[in-house]
Amino acid sequence: MSHDTLPRRADYRFAERLRVRWAEVDMQKIVFNAHYLMYLDTAIAGYWRALALPYQDSMHALGGDLYVRKATLEYHASACYDDQVEVGIRCQRVGNSSMLLRGAVFRDGVLLVHGDLVYVFADPASQTSRPVPPLLREVLEGFERGEPMIELPVGDWGELGASAGPVRHAVFTQEQGIDAALDHDGLDADALHVVARNRLGMVLGTGRLLTLAPGVGKIGRMAVIAAMRGSQVGRRMLHALIDAARLRGLHEVRLHAQASAVGFYMRTGFVAHGTPFEEAGIEHLEMVRRLSTQA
Repeated sequence: MSHDTLPRRADYRFAERLRVRWAEVDMQKIVFNAHYLMYLDTAIAGYWRALALPYQDSMHALGGDLYVRKATLEYHASACYDDQVEVGIRCQRVGNSSMLLRGAVFRDGVLLVHGDLVYVFADPASQTSRPVPPLLREVLEGFERGEPMIELPVGDWGELGASAGPVRHAVFTQEQGIDAALDHDGLDADALHVVARNRLGMVLGTGRLLTLAPGVGKIGRMAVIAAMRGSQVGRRMLHALIDAARLRGLHEVRLHAQASAVGFYMRTGFVAHGTPFEEAGIEHLEMVRRLSTQA
């Protein structure tokens, strides 16, 4: 897509869906012009999740941060209260110390606004520019080429425990207040584990698969770090464990879903079984998915 060509929805691998709120509409009954920059900024946060990069931790690991150098917008049509819009973001170019992100706002595929945001990678203390790290460049360019952003190794606790353990501690013990003794139930050595790692080597999530009885497995200890929830990390880990269950010849997998995650598991083919119950002080629901011999 050249700079002179108006963007199309198909030009963007990533887009964030937003709904126009009452507070964003001005006296002309259309979205106030400055809010479109907020829409782009909101979508950029989603873009980093699509890159599998939890922003703050990633910038710390890369030894810098990103600062806006220039922002330009061009207006074509207006969004109105309660409209549903898609905000596309793509990395158009990575220079020596800067990058150009191109964004566009669409309603039903029709272009409303588009613009450019130039970011400079810089030292967070002095705010002086630094070269864009090669790893960050590879992630940005790889995503736009359609390459996978995470790897999903599956293995035993000896292989993956050092990666899985800290994520479980952060999510279950520190965030949810679950007693660490309940997490360490002595079954990890008998389980098959999966972890999700991004291209910086950061662990984003984990889960495990136990065999309960001939043909029946149980998926559990599913945990995704807070910054990556709402991305595809949890879904991809779940599918990796389901594929592993099929390879083991299992015909059914069960899990205990926290009440807040029931909808997520339903969307991946699990159905409720029984009534809600309390586990570790949190409401759960048993869910079951029958497995075919084919994925």
